Amino acid sequence: MSSPQVLSAALPADAPVAEPARRATEIAEFGEAVLSGLARHPRSIPSRFLYDAVGSALFEDITRLQEYYPTRTETALLEAHGAGIAALSGDVRVLVEFGSGSSRKTGLLIDALTNLDTYVPIDVSEAFLVEAAKRLMAQHDGLTVRPLVGDFTRPHTLDGTPHGDRLGFFSGSTIGNLTHEEAHGFLENAAQLLGPDSAFLVGVDLKKSLDILIPAYEDDGGVTASFSLNLLTRINRDLDGDFDTTRFAHVALYNADKGRIEIYLESLTDQDVQVLGQTFSFTKGERIHTENSHKYSVPEFQTLAEDAGWTPVKVWTDEAQLFSLHLMRRA
Repeated sequence: MSSPQVLSAALPADAPVAEPARRATEIAEFGEAVLSGLARHPRSIPSRFLYDAVGSALFEDITRLQEYYPTRTETALLEAHGAGIAALSGDVRVLVEFGSGSSRKTGLLIDALTNLDTYVPIDVSEAFLVEAAKRLMAQHDGLTVRPLVGDFTRPHTLDGTPHGDRLGFFSGSTIGNLTHEEAHGFLENAAQLLGPDSAFLVGVDLKKSLDILIPAYEDDGGVTASFSLNLLTRINRDLDGDFDTTRFAHVALYNADKGRIEIYLESLTDQDVQVLGQTFSFTKGERIHTENSHKYSVPEFQTLAEDAGWTPVKVWTDEAQLFSLHLMRRA
């Protein structure tokens, strides 16, 4: 991924969605990751590549599914506790959201932060960032939106962003997509980006029974399967691949030892596939690992955050103990 850049939030409606140079860099990085991921055993491709424009739109569809509880549960927590979150966060002037997507839940937090000047969403999808910037500026008079296009797990700077108290926001339990080591590194990077005396609000999915957990990642309507299989479609489009998406299946499993959902694309037959001129042979039942979603208890996540330099302030959970919002401060 190329270095993130600050975009004008006032881009015209017909502005190009991706600059050619950055697009070429993205495809080159995608190609390198896919070739190396398919060459190793077990095969794997990093989950961030699921979120092209089509993948991001499909994930928005997932968040509206009855089976997918995290989005509506987190939204209800923000609606119920927004004022309390704002009061404990301090005089926040700058809100920084990691992996912002469509930023639809963020409006609830912006409403609660009465002295907010600037919102900085960070996401790999420029199309979603531009759309969200326009919508939020129309909804919140006087709000400056400064999108950053880039991978939120990598170090960034907030050049050009006004000084003032900062609040980080990492919603949707996206932190669960990271391994514990990656999550620790991300929390350390976020502390450096947000700076001294900053606060951080993180949505974390809680451990729960499998009859609730599995359907959230393998819905009856097949929307999550379409989201997973879109990765193969993206390979075909951007990397001259010849995957037959009807010969792979979306699989969601729970790994109890690691406390996480694991997502795979499983080959339904013996087959050969080409990507960028290289051939990869699959046996029936062989899988490509594409994503994890770690689940935490409240103490487990607090320990992880403390080890990365954050001090827990307060935790909010729903009555069914499905989801949690953790407010933390720089230690």
